[in-house]
Amino acid sequence: MSKTFSEPSEPILEFQKKSNDTIIPQRFSVAPMIDLTDKHCRYFHRLLSQHAFLYTEMITTGAILHGDAQRYLTMNTEEQPVALQLGGSSPEALGNACNIAKGFQYNEINLNVGCPSDRVQSGKFGACLMREPDLVADCVSAMQENSNVDVTVKCRTGIDNDDSIAFLLNFIQTIQATGCKTFIIHARKAWLNGLSPKENREIPPLHYERAYYIKNQFPELNIVVNGGIKTIDECQAHLNYVDGVMLGREAYSNPWLLREVDHALYTNDNNSIQTKYQAIEAMLPYIEEQMQQGSRLHHITRHMLGLFNGQKGAKQFRRYLSENGHSASAGPEVLLTASRLVEAN
Repeated sequence: MSKTFSEPSEPILEFQKKSNDTIIPQRFSVAPMIDLTDKHCRYFHRLLSQHAFLYTEMITTGAILHGDAQRYLTMNTEEQPVALQLGGSSPEALGNACNIAKGFQYNEINLNVGCPSDRVQSGKFGACLMREPDLVADCVSAMQENSNVDVTVKCRTGIDNDDSIAFLLNFIQTIQATGCKTFIIHARKAWLNGLSPKENREIPPLHYERAYYIKNQFPELNIVVNGGIKTIDECQAHLNYVDGVMLGREAYSNPWLLREVDHALYTNDNNSIQTKYQAIEAMLPYIEEQMQQGSRLHHITRHMLGLFNGQKGAKQFRRYLSENGHSASAGPEVLLTASRLVEAN
């Protein structure tokens, strides 16, 4: 029998459309996703949108300080603007990680205060930190002191039964006092026990109005809303109330959606890529370059599997790439052959 979770009664929140029409860099962003938004994914996404703000997958301070920082932090300059998302709860370690990251030209450093996985909780970071706003403030301050770019925070609306609007207001106000100006709010709370990370993205109800309310209460802050957003129309509706929108799994599984972003949400669209086949052609030089540096084809093309979603032949495209891209001898021609399976239908 599945476990059920009680929800506190939702207060009636009053909010109004925002009056500030300033376009912030994070007006549209692709969420940090563990094991997904690596440099290959970001390069592909950048081909589709020149303006979308991209995020790394969450990288722990331990990986940077005690592992191979070069491996974790290296990116292609073509990916920019890119934010580095860090996971950690030690102000000293986060500050040191930010200091190392200075040499990699990130456009923003983001602190993860929203991931609910058991592994993250065991390291005392992620969503469980929402119960310790003073510690989060200390972490943000240390990151700011050691960074030459803006430090931002990604959080939930609450955790477990700490899910009142007063709880969220106190959290935001405490962190705001550090000078942090941008908050990305996943508009649902997290259950720290009993739900998997995937279930935590789907089961707790969405409360976008809480993000809207925070924007009304702190009009000087940049508020970005995340969670359950699937279409450009939905993005435009949210932007009446907040400064930015962030898409995660939808942008990853249906990447051609990113091709709509520049025209619909920004002031210009100068992208020369007009078709999905042009996007594939544009990836070929990158694939060749990365394979010369030791990457396998599937390391790159796994991020492209959803390109033809909804078209006849999309299933054959995915199957061919999945079955033939893992071989050490597989090269760009595998991607071209897969794309022709779509063209042929």
